[in-house]
Amino acid sequence: MNTIKEILRINEEELKRGLAGTAASWHQQYAQSAWVYVGNLDHALTEGDVICVLSQYGEIEDLHLVREEDTGKSRGFAFCKYEDARSCVLAVDNFTGIELCGRSLRVDHVENYRLPKHLMDKEDQ
Repeated sequence: MNTIKEILRINEEELKRGLAGTAASWHQQYAQSAWVYVGNLDHALTEGDVICVLSQYGEIEDLHLVREEDTGKSRGFAFCKYEDARSCVLAVDNFTGIELCGRSLRVDHVENYRLPKHLMDKEDQ
């Protein structure tokens, strides 16, 4: 919950100072990454559910809902890749702290994410 509050605080401060959407924004350091982390997901949500929610701010290119290796149950977090990295800013700013299935989402930028090898297509490896 502290991370959620900190992201919301930083965003509010940027708005007050007029830095949102400029090169001085904290989002700029992640401008080259189209990946976001989505945490505190309800364990009953499927990949389709998560895509349905996250696609509100851009076209989803890839989604990795992390699951327990032995049971296949969701671990409650995912990594999402948008077609356009600018969608990440919208997702982080608008999804952080919202309540979904009774849980406050944590959405944050991911600088260098790579799918696990067993999930990669041959051309991606």
